[in-house]
Amino acid sequence: MNEEQKQQGTGTGGDFEEQLRELLAGDANTIRPAPVPYPAIRRRGTVERRRRVAATGAALVTLAAMPVGAYALADGDAGGNTVASTPSVSATPRTSATPTPTPSASPTRPATEDQLLDGITFGQAVDGLKKCLAYDQSHTRGPSGSRTDLGAAEEYRIILAMNSIGDSNAPGDGMYVVAVKEQPKQTRLICKVKDGEANGLNAGVGSDDVPGAGPVMADINGGKLYQQSILDRGNWKLPFQWGVIGTVEPSVARVTVSYGGATSQAALDHGWFVASGVLNQQVTVAPRIKGYDADSKLVYDSDEDKTYEKRLP
Repeated sequence: MNEEQKQQGTGTGGDFEEQLRELLAGDANTIRPAPVPYPAIRRRGTVERRRRVAATGAALVTLAAMPVGAYALADGDAGGNTVASTPSVSATPRTSATPTPTPSASPTRPATEDQLLDGITFGQAVDGLKKCLAYDQSHTRGPSGSRTDLGAAEEYRIILAMNSIGDSNAPGDGMYVVAVKEQPKQTRLICKVKDGEANGLNAGVGSDDVPGAGPVMADINGGKLYQQSILDRGNWKLPFQWGVIGTVEPSVARVTVSYGGATSQAALDHGWFVASGVLNQQVTVAPRIKGYDADSKLVYDSDEDKTYEKRLP
């Protein structure tokens, strides 16, 4: 290489630098990326955004309409429609109803309030009945040690409650409670409560029907409700609250009971009659019972009943 060539290749102001700049400029233009198509991208984004907005709007409309469709289908065809079975996000959640407390077991009330006498409340009568059944559970035994289960208080219907007047045979006043039930066997209880404790109990289990008896039949053990002790005959404590109970057939529409010169109309309570009154004179004749049908025709008269004890002991 001669001196001239060296000066051209290494000189600071030579053509080499100029050529290098031209080469670099040409290569830069060659590898420069193509310009980004911003207008096209913007158009595509606008179209996609509009499509999504439209789809979202349609979904919102469907959600808003869904509750109406669900209730309508539930009220109509229950054929397993998927819309009806799909929960709606806009539906108000249902709250479960508060359960109603179960009332405590209790005997049935009498048909009329007039069957609760002398200011005795139903609650007091129920309490008396429960005490008498507990008394029976702890005291009553048969010859073989067995006993008849009289059942629970809630199985009974109370048909009479009234004060009891003590006499020479059973001194001390108290309260009588009369209750009956039909299942599993017809049962009638006459219970006495004195000083807050059961003092005596008479129970009749099974029907007292007598062959040839009429449509009205007085309870064969009901005498304790309308008479005092035979020891006090002619010298009863007066005034004396009395009661008469018995059974009636469905054909009987009305029952009256006359005692000591006064007549009372009985209450009819699910196949039983219950009469009461106040005695103001000494008596020797038992209450007279009459029964009438719906046409007021006399269908029973205890004076004509050969099975009825017409005089007091």
